Amino acid sequence: MAIFNVAVGLLGLFLIWVALRDVFQSVIVPRAVDRRLRISATLTRTLWALWPRLAWRIADDDAREDFLATFAPFAMVCLLAAWVLTLIVGYGLLFFALRTELQPQPINLWKALYFAGTSLLTIGFGDITGGTGVTRMLSVAAGASGLSVLAVTTAFLFAIFGSFQRREVFVVNVGTRAGSPPSGLGLLSVHAHNGILNDLPALFAEAQRWTAEVMESHLAYPMLAFFRSSHDYESWVGTLGTLLDAATLLLTTTSGAVPGQARVFYWIGRHLTHDFVHYFSIAPREGVGIERYEFDQARARLAELGFGLRDAEESWKEFCELRIAYAGALSAMAAFWQIPPLQWIGDRSIVSAQHVRSQLTDREASSV
Repeated sequence: MAIFNVAVGLLGLFLIWVALRDVFQSVIVPRAVDRRLRISATLTRTLWALWPRLAWRIADDDAREDFLATFAPFAMVCLLAAWVLTLIVGYGLLFFALRTELQPQPINLWKALYFAGTSLLTIGFGDITGGTGVTRMLSVAAGASGLSVLAVTTAFLFAIFGSFQRREVFVVNVGTRAGSPPSGLGLLSVHAHNGILNDLPALFAEAQRWTAEVMESHLAYPMLAFFRSSHDYESWVGTLGTLLDAATLLLTTTSGAVPGQARVFYWIGRHLTHDFVHYFSIAPREGVGIERYEFDQARARLAELGFGLRDAEESWKEFCELRIAYAGALSAMAAFWQIPPLQWIGDRSIVSAQHVRSQLTDREASSV
């Protein structure tokens, strides 16, 4: 019996350690940390494996987006509940192992869990009490754990919402400058059409700061990555892809400009995609991500807008070299977070099917 009580007590201590360690690493540690033995990581992954499947049962696009947008707030509530429940079970097992020191007797497992819950939540009905110094100190420790978890979770929520708002301000700003839906070509087109091409260096400099903040905040608080924008066809993944594609077009296709800020942004944006697929265990895709005819159409549009262009073959080769470094990771991120497809980002099956149908139509017309 003594061995059984020791084993139960050790299991309780382990659960308490797991819960408090996860709270510490999720809320207090301001950097990406190991995700093993993490309640938050396991819970988020499990819920997200189910959520998109339920979402795609909804036929209406707007209703589906609304449902996907509820995931992050719902997961945060579940996470708080999981932390509290794990602590209650952990302290309950400890009290059960020391049940002979609780009053009144007899104490079974359910009564031990009940005492742990009232202690952790600082309710303290007094119908069960500790009879020794050890059980009384454990009761105080349970109450302190409960108060601490609620306090740091409150601070956690403020940090999450503050980072989300800063992220979305820039997302909306880029969305107004990149067309609807936003795209890298759209960003260059809007600036050229409105005669504000000189604003692009400042935009890319601001994008560098935004990308660095997203990289730091979303790796420190991974739940942020699951918060969706409240605006149609806008997302932080789409904004990143829009800026990366615009920078890549400037660096490989246009001439006459010195896109220094675009080049710096390209490197930090590519860095983000690599870090995120690694941290969130997302398998990157392969390939440049677009067809040659789409690139040629983009070049033609840039020529119409007055951009000086480099040699087509040379541009395509350099464009592929730069875009292949982030396109696979970016597309995998878009698929993982269920981002609505944009011009060159997300699900490409629709575009490929349309191109095949167009080629077949052209062949039929030429044969007639």
